Amino acid sequence: MALLRVLGACTAMLFATSLVGCASPTTGVGYYWQSVTGHLQLMQAARPVDAWIQDEQTPEALKARLATAQRIRTFAASELALPDNASYRRYADLQRRAAVYNVVAAPALELTLNTWCFPVVGCVGYRGYYSETNARIFAESLPRELDVAVYPVAAYSTLGWMNWAGGDPLLNTFIGYPEGELARIIFHELAHQVVYVKNDTMFNESFATAVERLGGTRWLAQRAGEKAKTEYAAYDARRREFRALTLAARARLQAIFTDASLDDAAKHQQKAAAMALFRQDYEATKQRWGGFAGYDAWVARANNATFATQAAYDELVPGFEALFEREGRDFARFYEAVRALSKQTKGERHRQLRRMAPTVENTAAFLPDALR
Repeated sequence: MALLRVLGACTAMLFATSLVGCASPTTGVGYYWQSVTGHLQLMQAARPVDAWIQDEQTPEALKARLATAQRIRTFAASELALPDNASYRRYADLQRRAAVYNVVAAPALELTLNTWCFPVVGCVGYRGYYSETNARIFAESLPRELDVAVYPVAAYSTLGWMNWAGGDPLLNTFIGYPEGELARIIFHELAHQVVYVKNDTMFNESFATAVERLGGTRWLAQRAGEKAKTEYAAYDARRREFRALTLAARARLQAIFTDASLDDAAKHQQKAAAMALFRQDYEATKQRWGGFAGYDAWVARANNATFATQAAYDELVPGFEALFEREGRDFARFYEAVRALSKQTKGERHRQLRRMAPTVENTAAFLPDALR
């Protein structure tokens, strides 16, 4: 998920910079200003979960979901060795469909994300905005030769930096997800508080995805009721089939872009054909689903940037899962092994994870924007 760029330097700027100096929220100082103020507004909207549950104005359905979320949160600490802190003990209704909106970009003939660099968190393959309008303004300012996409993000992590102020809250943007998916999101975001490596989005997101998949499986097996299991099974079956479609499309695109026998014009032509085939395959799959349209938005904006974003979330997952098995399926030992890996160079830790992966056929992407 998106990592908030609220940093020490930004916090100081909050007090030192006037609104006049932050006139443009899409670039420069204005970008940091919107990051800080957006997060502060989110934190101010949050109240303890118990307060929401005891409030007579809170709908009964929401009370039930919040209670489930707290059971998941307790499970995360007791069974998955994830941090037992203030995060996800409060809830906020943002009155919008996403926590933030990410802008991603990639060259027209590559599946490599452009990166933006920030203090503390380093360079990442996306740029986040609290306003969809501002995200689209920035996206439109990027060079026309890039493939660019804007997508909604339901949750994000502050890496534990804001636990002193109440921690990352549960949000209306994901509280209504199926129980299994709600558990996975909480596990994913808490995993970012365990290990985070500057300048390595793929390592960070693949690790968090591995934790949410492993933890989600354990939650469903040990704590979920039959209704939740059945609901999640249907939900996950469609997602797995969609992943297979996107993985196949990504492989076709990569083959085209790396074919030395093709000039750029031919690559563009074959890219267009590959994208048309992907959308055709999706429509056929959608018919088998009885018209389920949950992935329509993802498919509509699919391009090199969205496929490259997907790769960041799934590329190294099989290696992390193999490492979990090697460590005896013990989460605490697994995290220590991941911390040891994080001290290697970027290239070396990626190579080790790829060597550990038994196969690539079961690689799966957590698609943060395809669930809306």
